Amino acid sequence: MLRSPPAYGEPVAIADDIFWLRVRLPFALDHVNLWLCSDHDGWTVIDTGYGDAPTRTMWQELRGRLLAGRPVRRVLVTHFHPDHVGQAGWLCEATGAELWMSRTEWLTGRMLALDATESAVAETERCYRQAGMPDEAIVRQRSRGNTYRRGVGELPPAFVRLRAGDRIALAGSTFEVLIGEGHAPEQVTLYCEERRLLIAADQILPRISPVIGVWPSQPDADPLADYLGSLEQYRQLPEDTEVLPSHGLPFQGLHHRLEELVAHHEERLEATLAACRHPTTAAGVLETLFPRALDAHQTGFALAETLAHLNYLLGQGMLRRWPGPNGVLLYRSH
Repeated sequence: MLRSPPAYGEPVAIADDIFWLRVRLPFALDHVNLWLCSDHDGWTVIDTGYGDAPTRTMWQELRGRLLAGRPVRRVLVTHFHPDHVGQAGWLCEATGAELWMSRTEWLTGRMLALDATESAVAETERCYRQAGMPDEAIVRQRSRGNTYRRGVGELPPAFVRLRAGDRIALAGSTFEVLIGEGHAPEQVTLYCEERRLLIAADQILPRISPVIGVWPSQPDADPLADYLGSLEQYRQLPEDTEVLPSHGLPFQGLHHRLEELVAHHEERLEATLAACRHPTTAAGVLETLFPRALDAHQTGFALAETLAHLNYLLGQGMLRRWPGPNGVLLYRSH
């Protein structure tokens, strides 16, 4: 198994009929891993990259090289985030491929890509105000509008639904669908028992924790409980499973990495509780959890993660929350 990253845009075989394609992203997290599976009647593309011009150019070039002469039959998208689904609509239209996703991920991605309403922007502003964020951060966020639509084209109006437990043929083998929650509502990961190979998407990453966030559309959600609960299914897989993550390098040591991810969130929960010894806002906790300077993109993720840890502790009965002046929510540990 290849342990060093390939050049951007250059697919490299890492297993029988499976190619690793590393693609640039215009963010601090500067790359995403995509997977190309050679099937007997064509290709299956797993994830598509961000919906920008350089990524589209890369796909156009690949259609004249590695993908040439054999059709792309399926575009399988693990979840709705822009770095995974961004080019799916264009790629399906250009190749005639079917889109394969879980239902919740397709519904969420299609809805957000089509949402040009002012009310969605206003709801994000309300979330920021309840969190006690500074006025400059609120103005900056409002001016960005629906950033999702910048990186994702319209998704196809029809798709093939993937469910937990489904078995699909990929690269000459059978893979089982395991649904990961928390980072996304119904994220598809794929496990092949024969190969001891897990295509883990963003659910299990080798060096960073995936963003587990509360978003304005569901302010009382508890995605951290969902995430920690859904990690349990991966403990049933062999420790020497080869993990193909969407960011970073392929790795082994699955169980050890699961323990590290759980420990990371336990530490963040302890820090959140400590920050709430006296009444404070989500913005105040954010400064404790993320003390470095953040740009607008990172601020949104940081607030979402902060709210996820607060909501988890609320659900566990370890915090109480009440409205303060101007509707700003205050938190204090019991």
